[in-house]
Amino acid sequence: MKRLLALLATCATILGLTALFSPPAMAATGCKVDFTVTSQWQGGFQAGVKVTNLGDSVNGWTLKIALPDAGQKLVQGWNATWSQSGSTVSAVGLDWNRTLATGAAADLGMVGSFTGANPKPTAFTLNGVACTGTVDGTTPPDPGGGGTTGTPVGVNGQLHVCGVNLCNQYNRPVQLRGMSTHGIQWFSKCYNGASLDALANNWKADLLRVAMYVQESGYETDPAGFTSRVNGLVDMAEARGMYAIIDFHTLTPGDPNFNLDRAKTFFASVAARNAGKKNVIYEIANEPNGVSWAAIKSYAEQVIPVIRANDPDAVVIVGTRGWSSLGVSDGSSESEIINSPVNATNIMYAFHFYAASHKDNYRAAVSRAASRLPLFVTEFGTVSATGGGSMDRASTTAWLDLLDQLKIGYANWTYSDANESSAAFRPGTCDGSDYSSSGVLTESGTLIKSRISTSDNFPTS
Repeated sequence: MKRLLALLATCATILGLTALFSPPAMAATGCKVDFTVTSQWQGGFQAGVKVTNLGDSVNGWTLKIALPDAGQKLVQGWNATWSQSGSTVSAVGLDWNRTLATGAAADLGMVGSFTGANPKPTAFTLNGVACTGTVDGTTPPDPGGGGTTGTPVGVNGQLHVCGVNLCNQYNRPVQLRGMSTHGIQWFSKCYNGASLDALANNWKADLLRVAMYVQESGYETDPAGFTSRVNGLVDMAEARGMYAIIDFHTLTPGDPNFNLDRAKTFFASVAARNAGKKNVIYEIANEPNGVSWAAIKSYAEQVIPVIRANDPDAVVIVGTRGWSSLGVSDGSSESEIINSPVNATNIMYAFHFYAASHKDNYRAAVSRAASRLPLFVTEFGTVSATGGGSMDRASTTAWLDLLDQLKIGYANWTYSDANESSAAFRPGTCDGSDYSSSGVLTESGTLIKSRISTSDNFPTS
């Protein structure tokens, strides 16, 4: 499943985009524009736009798109403030992506309507200078690593469940390792071109889990806005060859059925929009709690068909009882799922742990369950279940060694600069552009980066 990609490396190719950054101007003028038409229909299209700054760092920018004909209109856009005047569309950076360091990129998206034969613009400029993918006439290395060839998605393609494993396009078991966002309603500034470039290229992560809270000032307050933000992050992960887990982050109340109608609406939308992509995994309920497995199963069997109606091939992850502990935190065990599995195919079951709180009995449950159930650790922390306290290095190492041995994928909580010891970054990091050096990493971030940046050695035969 792949929605396509018309890649524009320079302004003279198929799309024409004028990118204009507001002062301060770059000393070494240069930019690169990648414009990807992700879908097209009669009279309309959707496109992703990646603008890479090849000059000096800029703080505050405006992207201008010169439309090819008078009948073309902006319908909506995301990851910027969008407007249109005549045949020019403008996108102004937001607080969280307004700064672009040298080599950093802004990932945007737009939906447009058109009356002509071709919806694609025809010219790019940055600060009034044509975007040619060069700096002062010299072609630099591709900061994004030369596209998605050789990336996790490029190697593994469309994933599926085979037996108890997550398998790639060669039908071989694979383990994905990566990071989870914090709530995108609170930490949007941490998820920009520079941070995702660092995650893909420096951390060597395979995946980004997008934690979209439903309550707590999340999705229920602005369904369209949060859906758009999630789709934007999916596109950003795809552009860097990473998988994206779309996490419907239900926590309070703990019964996912409270949000059943919201879940159906949300997943119908994102599944239809992302059905052509190979990098999307759907996590339909983050941490069910205070609720029976039967109720969770009922929820899953109503939501999964909504996804399948639009995206029949993607992997779906189902949360489990007791804050996705396979029931262990509620005094139960994995046997309740084994004895009454969700009636659906190509699914996995979520397990979460926090290393300082969840130790040998939880590891024993995972070891037993892994021979009977497809598992994915969609969230874990190196600290206590509160997200705070000291990092438990010994327990974290024991957990990661076990997951490596069992080929169970994982996402660490969190790729953020939250003021808590579970965060990968020190507070204030997301105000800058460095997301990988030792100076910005917490003790937890240092350990996790060292683990996920080792070679994946994905099997291809």
